[in-house]
Amino acid sequence: MKIVITGSLGNISRPLSIALITKGHSVTVISSNPGKQQEIEQLGAKAAIGSLTDASFVNTAFTGAEAVYCMVPFDFSVADQDMHMKQIVSNYVQAIRQHGIRRAVFLTGWAAEIAGHSLTDVFKALEGVAISDLRPAIFYTNFYQMMDMMRGKGMMGFVMGLRAYGIRALFGRRGLLIGNYGAEDRIILVAPEDIAAAAVEAFEAPVSGLNVRYVGSDDLTCNEAATIFGTAIGKPWMKWIRISDKQMLQGYKMAGLPEGLAKDLVKMQAAIHDGTILAQYDRHRPALGKVKLTDFVKEFAKKYI
Repeated sequence: MKIVITGSLGNISRPLSIALITKGHSVTVISSNPGKQQEIEQLGAKAAIGSLTDASFVNTAFTGAEAVYCMVPFDFSVADQDMHMKQIVSNYVQAIRQHGIRRAVFLTGWAAEIAGHSLTDVFKALEGVAISDLRPAIFYTNFYQMMDMMRGKGMMGFVMGLRAYGIRALFGRRGLLIGNYGAEDRIILVAPEDIAAAAVEAFEAPVSGLNVRYVGSDDLTCNEAATIFGTAIGKPWMKWIRISDKQMLQGYKMAGLPEGLAKDLVKMQAAIHDGTILAQYDRHRPALGKVKLTDFVKEFAKKYI
Protein backbone atom coordinates (compact mmCIF):
# COMPACT_ATOMS: atom_id res chain seq x y z
CA MET A 1 0.00 0.00 0.00
CA LYS A 2 1.20 3.53 -0.80
CA ILE A 3 1.05 5.52 2.44
CA VAL A 4 1.86 9.18 3.16
CA ILE A 5 3.08 9.96 6.69
CA THR A 6 3.00 13.47 8.17
CA GLY A 7 5.00 14.51 11.22
CA SER A 8 8.49 14.22 9.69
CA LEU A 9 10.64 11.82 11.76
CA GLY A 10 9.05 12.69 15.09
CA ASN A 11 8.45 10.49 18.10
CA ILE A 12 5.54 8.71 16.43
CA SER A 13 6.19 9.14 12.72
CA ARG A 14 9.68 7.60 12.81
CA PRO A 15 8.69 4.24 14.38
CA LEU A 16 5.49 4.24 12.29
CA SER A 17 7.44 4.76 9.07
CA ILE A 18 9.97 2.06 9.96
CA ALA A 19 7.22 -0.43 10.84
CA LEU A 20 5.32 0.21 7.61
CA ILE A 21 8.45 -0.04 5.46
CA THR A 22 9.40 -3.29 7.20
CA LYS A 23 5.97 -4.66 6.31
CA GLY A 24 6.55 -3.84 2.65
CA HIS A 25 4.48 -0.68 2.29
CA SER A 26 5.65 2.20 0.08
CA VAL A 27 6.04 5.22 2.38
CA THR A 28 6.35 8.94 1.72
CA VAL A 29 7.27 11.09 4.73
CA ILE A 30 6.34 14.78 4.77
CA SER A 31 8.71 17.14 6.57
CA SER A 32 9.06 20.90 6.66
CA ASN A 33 12.80 20.53 7.30
CA PRO A 34 14.98 20.06 4.17
CA GLY A 35 17.70 18.73 6.45
CA LYS A 36 15.58 15.62 7.11
CA GLN A 37 15.46 14.51 3.47
CA GLN A 38 18.57 12.33 3.54
CA GLU A 39 17.59 10.72 6.85
CA ILE A 40 14.11 9.94 5.51
CA GLU A 41 15.53 8.39 2.35
CA GLN A 42 18.00 6.31 4.37
CA LEU A 43 15.03 4.66 6.07
CA GLY A 44 13.78 3.55 2.66
CA ALA A 45 11.04 6.18 2.35
CA LYS A 46 10.47 9.01 -0.10
CA ALA A 47 10.78 12.54 1.27
CA ALA A 48 8.29 15.33 0.52
CA ILE A 49 9.60 18.66 1.82
CA GLY A 50 7.14 21.47 2.45
CA SER A 51 4.64 23.05 4.83
CA LEU A 52 1.36 21.47 5.90
CA THR A 53 -0.17 24.96 5.88
CA ASP A 54 0.42 25.09 2.09
CA ALA A 55 -2.66 23.51 0.51
CA SER A 56 -0.98 23.15 -2.89
CA PHE A 57 2.00 21.31 -1.38
CA VAL A 58 -0.22 18.93 0.62
CA ASN A 59 -2.28 18.18 -2.47
CA THR A 60 0.85 17.33 -4.45
CA ALA A 61 2.35 15.25 -1.64
CA PHE A 62 -0.84 13.14 -1.39
CA THR A 63 -0.81 12.33 -5.13
CA GLY A 64 -0.91 8.56 -5.70
CA ALA A 65 -1.48 7.72 -2.03
CA GLU A 66 -3.85 4.93 -1.01
CA ALA A 67 -3.75 5.86 2.66
CA VAL A 68 -2.53 8.77 4.79
CA TYR A 69 -1.47 9.40 8.38
CA CYS A 70 -2.54 12.91 9.36
CA MET A 71 -1.30 14.66 12.48
CA VAL A 72 -1.50 18.36 13.30
CA PRO A 73 1.67 19.71 14.92
CA PHE A 74 1.55 22.39 17.59
CA ASP A 75 3.22 25.61 16.54
CA PHE A 76 3.95 27.61 19.70
CA SER A 77 4.69 30.69 17.60
CA VAL A 78 1.08 30.83 16.40
CA ALA A 79 -1.29 32.86 18.56
CA ASP A 80 -4.49 31.31 17.18
CA GLN A 81 -3.76 27.62 17.56
CA ASP A 82 -7.32 26.61 16.71
CA MET A 83 -7.22 28.41 13.35
CA HIS A 84 -3.79 26.91 12.64
CA MET A 85 -5.12 23.38 13.22
CA LYS A 86 -8.27 23.95 11.20
CA GLN A 87 -6.22 25.18 8.25
CA ILE A 88 -4.06 22.07 8.21
CA VAL A 89 -7.03 19.72 8.62
CA SER A 90 -8.80 21.55 5.77
CA ASN A 91 -5.74 20.98 3.58
CA TYR A 92 -5.82 17.28 4.44
CA VAL A 93 -9.52 16.99 3.63
CA GLN A 94 -9.16 18.74 0.27
CA ALA A 95 -6.23 16.53 -0.75
CA ILE A 96 -7.94 13.31 0.37
CA ARG A 97 -11.05 14.19 -1.64
CA GLN A 98 -9.04 15.35 -4.66
CA HIS A 99 -7.15 12.07 -4.93
CA GLY A 100 -9.91 9.67 -3.89
CA ILE A 101 -7.95 8.31 -0.93
CA ARG A 102 -10.06 5.71 0.90
CA ARG A 103 -8.22 5.26 4.20
CA ALA A 104 -6.99 7.91 6.65
CA VAL A 105 -5.55 7.69 10.14
CA PHE A 106 -5.90 10.96 12.07
CA LEU A 107 -3.96 11.60 15.27
CA THR A 108 -6.05 13.75 17.59
CA GLY A 109 -5.76 13.12 21.33
CA TRP A 110 -7.70 11.99 24.36
CA ALA A 111 -8.84 15.61 24.94
CA ALA A 112 -10.22 15.94 21.39
CA GLU A 113 -13.80 16.41 22.53
CA ILE A 114 -12.82 19.00 25.15
CA ALA A 115 -10.62 20.91 22.72
CA GLY A 116 -13.27 20.92 20.01
CA HIS A 117 -11.12 18.81 17.67
CA SER A 118 -13.63 16.04 17.04
CA LEU A 119 -13.45 14.54 13.55
CA THR A 120 -17.22 14.42 13.12
CA ASP A 121 -17.23 17.26 10.58
CA VAL A 122 -14.21 15.80 8.80
CA PHE A 123 -15.97 12.44 8.51
CA LYS A 124 -19.06 14.10 7.04
CA ALA A 125 -16.87 15.84 4.45
CA LEU A 126 -15.12 12.56 3.56
CA GLU A 127 -18.02 10.26 2.86
CA GLY A 128 -16.79 6.83 1.79
CA VAL A 129 -13.40 7.20 3.52
CA ALA A 130 -12.46 4.83 6.34
CA ILE A 131 -11.18 7.12 9.11
CA SER A 132 -9.36 5.95 12.22
CA ASP A 133 -9.33 8.60 14.95
CA LEU A 134 -6.39 7.77 17.24
CA ARG A 135 -6.66 9.47 20.62
CA PRO A 136 -3.47 8.95 22.61
CA ALA A 137 -3.25 10.05 26.24
CA ILE A 138 -0.30 11.98 27.76
CA PHE A 139 2.96 11.25 25.95
CA TYR A 140 5.87 9.98 28.04
CA THR A 141 8.10 12.25 25.98
CA ASN A 142 6.29 15.35 27.32
CA PHE A 143 8.24 14.86 30.54
CA TYR A 144 11.48 15.82 28.82
CA GLN A 145 10.16 19.39 28.92
CA MET A 146 9.93 19.10 32.72
CA MET A 147 13.54 18.09 33.36
CA ASP A 148 14.59 21.50 34.71
CA MET A 149 11.61 21.55 37.04
CA MET A 150 12.61 18.12 38.36
CA ARG A 151 16.15 19.42 38.90
CA GLY A 152 14.71 22.22 40.99
CA LYS A 153 15.65 24.92 38.47
CA GLY A 154 12.16 25.34 37.07
CA MET A 155 11.32 27.16 33.85
CA MET A 156 12.22 30.75 34.62
CA GLY A 157 9.21 32.54 33.16
CA PHE A 158 6.86 29.86 34.43
CA VAL A 159 8.31 30.05 37.92
CA MET A 160 8.10 33.85 37.95
CA GLY A 161 4.42 33.62 37.03
CA LEU A 162 3.72 31.18 39.83
CA ARG A 163 5.68 33.23 42.34
CA ALA A 164 3.31 36.09 41.58
CA TYR A 165 0.64 33.93 43.17
CA GLY A 166 2.53 33.31 46.37
CA ILE A 167 3.87 29.77 45.95
CA ARG A 168 7.55 30.66 46.03
CA ALA A 169 8.19 28.01 48.69
CA LEU A 170 7.53 25.16 46.29
CA PHE A 171 10.70 25.95 44.40
CA GLY A 172 12.86 25.73 47.47
CA ARG A 173 12.50 21.97 47.19
CA ARG A 174 14.14 19.87 44.53
CA GLY A 175 12.21 17.15 42.78
CA LEU A 176 8.75 18.49 42.04
CA LEU A 177 6.28 18.25 39.20
CA ILE A 178 3.67 21.00 39.08
CA GLY A 179 0.41 21.32 37.16
CA ASN A 180 -3.28 22.08 37.47
CA TYR A 181 -3.79 18.33 37.71
CA GLY A 182 -1.63 16.22 39.97
CA ALA A 183 -1.32 14.57 43.38
CA GLU A 184 -3.77 11.62 43.48
CA ASP A 185 -5.43 12.46 40.16
CA ARG A 186 -5.53 9.44 37.87
CA ILE A 187 -3.69 9.78 34.56
CA ILE A 188 -3.07 7.67 31.48
CA LEU A 189 0.39 7.86 29.92
CA VAL A 190 1.42 6.54 26.54
CA ALA A 191 4.60 5.65 24.66
CA PRO A 192 5.00 6.99 21.11
CA GLU A 193 5.96 3.45 20.06
CA ASP A 194 2.59 2.15 21.23
CA ILE A 195 0.82 4.92 19.30
CA ALA A 196 2.79 3.95 16.18
CA ALA A 197 1.79 0.30 16.68
CA ALA A 198 -1.87 1.34 16.93
CA ALA A 199 -1.53 3.33 13.70
CA VAL A 200 -0.05 0.32 11.88
CA GLU A 201 -3.02 -1.76 13.04
CA ALA A 202 -5.41 0.95 11.85
CA PHE A 203 -3.88 0.87 8.38
CA GLU A 204 -4.04 -2.89 8.07
CA ALA A 205 -7.36 -3.66 9.79
CA PRO A 206 -10.51 -4.17 7.71
CA VAL A 207 -12.37 -1.02 8.79
CA SER A 208 -15.01 1.30 7.38
CA GLY A 209 -16.65 4.50 8.56
CA LEU A 210 -15.30 6.45 11.52
CA ASN A 211 -13.47 4.43 14.16
CA VAL A 212 -12.36 5.99 17.46
CA ARG A 213 -9.51 4.35 19.35
CA TYR A 214 -7.96 5.64 22.54
CA VAL A 215 -4.32 4.68 23.14
CA GLY A 216 -2.60 4.28 26.50
CA SER A 217 0.40 2.45 27.91
CA ASP A 218 0.12 2.92 31.69
CA ASP A 219 -2.69 3.82 34.11
CA LEU A 220 -1.65 5.31 37.47
CA THR A 221 -1.90 8.36 39.72
CA CYS A 222 0.21 11.47 39.29
CA ASN A 223 2.10 10.81 42.52
CA GLU A 224 2.75 7.20 41.46
CA ALA A 225 4.23 8.55 38.22
CA ALA A 226 6.29 11.10 40.17
CA THR A 227 7.69 8.34 42.39
CA ILE A 228 8.70 6.28 39.35
CA PHE A 229 10.45 9.28 37.80
CA GLY A 230 12.00 10.29 41.11
CA THR A 231 13.34 6.81 41.83
CA ALA A 232 14.93 6.68 38.36
CA ILE A 233 16.77 9.98 38.87
CA GLY A 234 17.73 9.52 42.52
CA LYS A 235 14.86 11.53 44.04
CA PRO A 236 12.42 8.93 45.36
CA TRP A 237 10.62 11.61 47.41
CA MET A 238 9.41 13.36 44.25
CA LYS A 239 5.79 14.60 44.36
CA TRP A 240 3.40 16.00 41.78
CA ILE A 241 1.90 19.20 43.20
CA ARG A 242 -1.47 20.40 41.94
CA ILE A 243 -2.00 24.14 41.63
CA SER A 244 -5.05 26.16 40.60
CA ASP A 245 -6.09 26.83 37.01
CA LYS A 246 -5.43 30.52 37.58
CA GLN A 247 -1.90 29.86 38.79
CA MET A 248 -1.24 27.55 35.86
CA LEU A 249 -2.46 30.11 33.35
CA GLN A 250 -0.27 32.80 34.87
CA GLY A 251 2.75 30.51 34.72
CA TYR A 252 2.17 29.71 31.03
CA LYS A 253 1.71 33.37 30.13
CA MET A 254 4.89 34.37 31.95
CA ALA A 255 6.69 31.55 30.13
CA GLY A 256 5.75 33.27 26.85
CA LEU A 257 2.94 31.09 25.51
CA PRO A 258 0.28 32.90 23.46
CA GLU A 259 -2.73 33.57 25.68
CA GLY A 260 -5.14 31.54 23.54
CA LEU A 261 -2.90 28.49 23.60
CA ALA A 262 -2.25 28.89 27.32
CA LYS A 263 -5.99 28.98 28.04
CA ASP A 264 -6.59 25.89 25.88
CA LEU A 265 -3.87 23.95 27.69
CA VAL A 266 -5.22 24.93 31.10
CA LYS A 267 -8.74 23.93 30.03
CA MET A 268 -7.62 20.50 28.81
CA GLN A 269 -5.52 19.85 31.91
CA ALA A 270 -8.39 20.92 34.19
CA ALA A 271 -10.53 18.28 32.46
CA ILE A 272 -8.01 15.66 33.58
CA HIS A 273 -8.34 16.78 37.20
CA ASP A 274 -12.16 16.84 37.17
CA GLY A 275 -12.35 13.44 35.44
CA THR A 276 -14.10 14.59 32.24
CA ILE A 277 -11.42 13.24 29.92
CA LEU A 278 -11.01 10.04 31.92
CA ALA A 279 -14.73 9.38 31.64
CA GLN A 280 -14.42 9.55 27.83
CA TYR A 281 -11.36 7.32 27.93
CA ASP A 282 -13.07 4.74 30.17
CA ARG A 283 -16.01 4.49 27.77
CA HIS A 284 -13.57 3.40 25.05
CA ARG A 285 -11.01 1.77 27.35
CA PRO A 286 -8.34 0.09 25.19
CA ALA A 287 -5.92 -2.68 26.03
CA LEU A 288 -2.80 -0.96 27.36
CA GLY A 289 0.33 -0.91 25.21
CA LYS A 290 3.59 -2.72 25.86
CA VAL A 291 5.87 0.13 26.96
CA LYS A 292 5.36 0.92 30.65
CA LEU A 293 6.52 4.04 32.48
CA THR A 294 9.17 1.95 34.26
CA ASP A 295 10.59 1.15 30.81
CA PHE A 296 10.56 4.76 29.62
CA VAL A 297 12.26 6.22 32.72
CA LYS A 298 15.38 4.17 32.01
CA GLU A 299 15.96 6.28 28.90
CA PHE A 300 14.76 9.44 30.65
CA ALA A 301 17.32 8.95 33.41
CA LYS A 302 20.17 8.74 30.87
CA LYS A 303 19.22 12.16 29.46
CA TYR A 304 18.55 13.66 32.89
CA ILE A 305 22.16 13.23 34.02
